[in-house]
Amino acid sequence: MAARSRGSGLFWAALSRRRAPGPSRCLSYQPHAPAPGTWSTELSRLSHGDLYRLSVTDPDRFWGAAAADRLRWVEPFHRVRDCDLSSGRIGWFLGGKLNVSVNCLDVHVEKHPDRVALIWEQDEPGTEVKVTYRELLETTCRLANALKSHGINKGDRVAIYMPVSPLAVAAMLACARIGAVHTVVFAGFSSDALAGRIQDAGCKAVITFNEGVRGGRVIQLKATVDAAVKTCPSVQHVFVCQRTETPVVMGERDVQLEEAMSSQPAVCAPEALDSEDLLFLLYTSGSTGKPKGVVHTQAGYLLYASLTLQHVFDYRDGDVFGCMADVGWITGHSYVVYGPLCNGATTVLFESTPVYPNPGRYWETVERLRISQFYGAPTALRLLLKYGESWVKKYDRSSLRTLGSETGGVCIAPRPADEGAPIVPAMAMRPFFGIQPVLMGEKGEQLSGNDITGALCISQPWPGIARSIYGDHQRFVDTYFKPYPGFYFSGDGAYRSEDGFYQITGRMDDVINVSGHRLGTAEIEDALDEHPAVPETAVIGIPHDIKGEVPFAFVVLKEDLSDDAPAVLQQLRDLVATKIAKYAVPEHFLVVTRLPKTRSGKIMRRILRKVAMETTEDLGDVSTLDDPSIVKEIIEAHEAYRKQRQEEKKK
Repeated sequence: MAARSRGSGLFWAALSRRRAPGPSRCLSYQPHAPAPGTWSTELSRLSHGDLYRLSVTDPDRFWGAAAADRLRWVEPFHRVRDCDLSSGRIGWFLGGKLNVSVNCLDVHVEKHPDRVALIWEQDEPGTEVKVTYRELLETTCRLANALKSHGINKGDRVAIYMPVSPLAVAAMLACARIGAVHTVVFAGFSSDALAGRIQDAGCKAVITFNEGVRGGRVIQLKATVDAAVKTCPSVQHVFVCQRTETPVVMGERDVQLEEAMSSQPAVCAPEALDSEDLLFLLYTSGSTGKPKGVVHTQAGYLLYASLTLQHVFDYRDGDVFGCMADVGWITGHSYVVYGPLCNGATTVLFESTPVYPNPGRYWETVERLRISQFYGAPTALRLLLKYGESWVKKYDRSSLRTLGSETGGVCIAPRPADEGAPIVPAMAMRPFFGIQPVLMGEKGEQLSGNDITGALCISQPWPGIARSIYGDHQRFVDTYFKPYPGFYFSGDGAYRSEDGFYQITGRMDDVINVSGHRLGTAEIEDALDEHPAVPETAVIGIPHDIKGEVPFAFVVLKEDLSDDAPAVLQQLRDLVATKIAKYAVPEHFLVVTRLPKTRSGKIMRRILRKVAMETTEDLGDVSTLDDPSIVKEIIEAHEAYRKQRQEEKKK
């Protein structure tokens, strides 16, 4: 049974009108001239190839022209960039002042106030809500004023623990308008994970819903926030919106957000912010176990999100842009919110799942909303493969012109390109403007030529690059710039084909991607190691047909507890679900007596990965192991585990 929902008086209750569908569009790629305002008159005459060459040979001229043409400035910048990759110093459009919310809202309200900004595709099909640019601006201003009236000012950090919704977008833009720094936390994280992010950022406030609705299920959000803020003394207020009719207990620091907004004016003067003032923090798992708050700033991030949305996805005026990502991830920030709105686009907010109420949900939505660009996660597409093509062919997809698979700030993509340029399946292909990829060898040397594989680095900064890790700039330098001095290290391996196109071959560190969620294996290990029966663990990622990757945990139990292994493993599953999230729970647990370690105490994870993937024919050099005999023990334990699973499947 579907969950009952209700809407805010400011938003969805009164905004359920429908817009007539636009004309059908074919799937083939049709190059077109850049939209007015994309480039200066001088640059608009250049071909794609010439533009790319200019962007890497004279980046100051290229990016200076793009920033001046595409963004509205309160004060113009006097220097395009000041960067030093070796120290992690990155600055763009220095001296300039602007406001991101003005560039996403006010500039479009001046031209077309009644254009639809957001289409909220709610959990139940056919219940979409449309919000115009005028309405979104007014709601953003009311929310911004409500935050200011409760002491939230420029530089304060605000956690947003909300699913995809118009109010989540308004909350992000309201923070941007007053200069507060938002950190959106995926509304599926546990209270412990939420608390850790709030604590690291020192958030002064949290914005949430009473409940969330997804896939026909109700998700408790306020209760999760209540548990989290018990250990977060920095939080002064929790702003609560109503997504469902279920009442929630309100405490002393809780504020009913719709009521607070209703008494506020629909106008809020935007703060003039420096180009390098913080815009948002976004926490991602790192290989050291502690989540890291990646810092993005104002002008460079917005320009890059805006430019990539238009040119990578061939966005045109009047298109309906459908990115299925959650706003809790960087893809949602860039290609659900900031990129589309800076372009004055109509952007879809997808609240549901790919298979609710059936596996045709995406394509039914495409037909009903006349979506022009569909941008989805590889995990979702792999999931839908098992249901066959009938669910796809059942619906009219003629509005679609561009299909994409997710990333957070596109650096390499098939488009833009010269007219008639090929698209090769499964390849990222061409660097975007300003991106100079290089492949590095095992000895740190730059590899030349084509038909080679190496570590993917980028040789010069671009405006959308992250600026730091909040509170730990050295960690930022160590992670991204120290592995290959003078270069930005993506963390990925890549192949450069004979034609010079790039293909990503996978992560090169200890971060795995589970259904689109990036997880540090160390973060999972930290949770497992809290169990008193577990002296140590090692978690690696292995391929999965649907989820992309899944965690595989090797667990050492205390000797006197080996007979209680099933009970302990269930407790470990519950522990990870509580400490991180359900999707982080390892798919496989293998109890072993010891872990393969070098003499210096480092766990040799490549051996564990070969065992888990059943490719132990070639283990490589094991001479550095403290006790090579442990490998045989682990292989035998895995073989017994594999046979046990086979027997269970037969039952």
